[in-house]
Amino acid sequence: MSIIRLYTGDDGQTHIEELSLADHPELSELQNAKGISFRESPAGRFSDWHNAPRRQYVITLSGGVEIGLGDGSVHRFGPGHVTLAEDLTGKGHTTRSVGDEPRISATIPLDD
Repeated sequence: MSIIRLYTGDDGQTHIEELSLADHPELSELQNAKGISFRESPAGRFSDWHNAPRRQYVITLSGGVEIGLGDGSVHRFGPGHVTLAEDLTGKGHTTRSVGDEPRISATIPLDD
């Protein structure tokens, strides 16, 4: 299993890094969180450029998501995908719910 980390690089752009549990054993340890919220986004819903509002995990429970970056790349993920959103500054990223069904996600804000 891997987790996709969104972070802001020195260039002010959001980048993606794949974190494996084997290479990042700290991800297997208990982390402090503020709670959990669930969201249903209809298929086709598009969120234009935005930053993560805080450090948080976003887990896609059903449906799919595309994450767009400033370099023009688009990354598509399905159910079970975990994002660690840490791109709190810079240009940010876009998101789009893809597929024929709504995307249901769980967001878990992290305590710093």
